[in-house]
Amino acid sequence: MPVPSDSPTAAPPAPGLSTLAIHGDRAAADRAHGEAGAPVVSPLVQSVNFLQPHGTGEGLLYTRYGNTPNAETVQRRLALLEGAESALLLSSGMGATACAMLALLRPGDHLVSSAWIYGGTHKLLTQEFATLGIETTFVEPTQSRDWRRAVRPSTRAVFIESPVNPTTRVLDLRPLASLTHELGLALVIDSTFASPVNFRPLAHGADVVIHSATKYLNGHHDILGGVVLGTASYVEEVRQKMMVWGQAPDPFACWLLERGLKTLDVRVRRQNENALALARWCEEHPAVARVHYPGLASHPDHALAAETLDGFGGMMAIELAGGGEAADRFVRALRVITHATSLGGVDSLVCEPRYTSHAHMTSEARAAIGIPDGFLRISVGIENAEDLIADVEQALGA
Repeated sequence: MPVPSDSPTAAPPAPGLSTLAIHGDRAAADRAHGEAGAPVVSPLVQSVNFLQPHGTGEGLLYTRYGNTPNAETVQRRLALLEGAESALLLSSGMGATACAMLALLRPGDHLVSSAWIYGGTHKLLTQEFATLGIETTFVEPTQSRDWRRAVRPSTRAVFIESPVNPTTRVLDLRPLASLTHELGLALVIDSTFASPVNFRPLAHGADVVIHSATKYLNGHHDILGGVVLGTASYVEEVRQKMMVWGQAPDPFACWLLERGLKTLDVRVRRQNENALALARWCEEHPAVARVHYPGLASHPDHALAAETLDGFGGMMAIELAGGGEAADRFVRALRVITHATSLGGVDSLVCEPRYTSHAHMTSEARAAIGIPDGFLRISVGIENAEDLIADVEQALGA
């Protein structure tokens, strides 16, 4: 039976993650009926400033304000991927973290943070923020009662990182979200290791999400960037901090990030598969004392990860039975996996936290937090899993 013309039309289904990553808020129908000759790929607009209307400050575009064409395009795309009202791209992950927290905290305020965070973030909170009169209390995140005990009348926010760098521990947002909403605190999460493919924190009660866009969002090791996502009013506060502290990205970085986002879903799903295969293989090798990967039943947070994540991620770590000397030999023998910092790209990378993120700590202090000598963090890429396993096997044989 034909549908009467005055009957309501069913809403189209929500687009999937890959469709959002590629097209953003542009519907295929709109594009099909668009202007002939319009570019399929967003053009790079490599201009710092733009013509301003006469007699008004409205509509002023300037790269440091984060509102020029390439920035606006990728920011809308990022907000859609995370399910956020608004997103702001900054020039680095650390810049994003700093501006995000400065938009929430003032001198005299107190922050409660997970003790399991990136070394650069720890330095920001303990050294730089301390000089601004912002105090931080660190909590061992699996001690649930300690979170409430750490809160003071001056507490304004709770900060966590999950999955954790470099141990791949996974934290449960649900009790933290319940606590922060009860007390009127902002719950901020660095979700770099997960990416929106594997976890969308806002849907689990977080208020603010931070990513190092350098990592999975871009995926090609060729830009530096950071993203802050949340409500439109909050993101505007972050923008004001970004403008003052000079943390805006350049147009080319924005353009490259948008290009990288188009393959985010397929890249991360391949990395999930490869990391699980490599982790399972490593767990059976006698030279490997321990494997850290949420997809393994041996991981302390495996049940939580299986319940809350859509994928176990491309990050893993191994501890070699031979300690630091074995790690040195292993790294030198690798042929496919590259010895380099950073993570989340299409090429697999390996690094030793004792020389990078945790170089400021003694060997004993690192071991106490689960990063002994011989600990190697592996960012698994999209190469053939068989080739990655073969490379690790021959390097272990060295």
